[in-house]
Amino acid sequence: MEKSLADALVIMGKAIGAGLAMGIGAIGPGIGEGNIGAHAMDAMARQPEMVGTITTRMLIADAVAESTGIYSLLIAFLILLTL
Repeated sequence: MEKSLADALVIMGKAIGAGLAMGIGAIGPGIGEGNIGAHAMDAMARQPEMVGTITTRMLIADAVAESTGIYSLLIAFLILLTL
């Protein structure tokens, strides 16, 4: 009886930890990508002849901002599957 309660508490801790890692880890990339997109749209509106260059740099910056979200996803999987 006590063994099953301990196992349930461990599973609950893993689920809460993974949820917090993913939830908090997704806030930063969301804010960062929003700022990147907003500033890119401003730049494109001011200089329409530079749309190609701005789009390329916007996509690179989005990829860098998204990397922290992917790292959070990896940590959440590690918590769920290995710990």
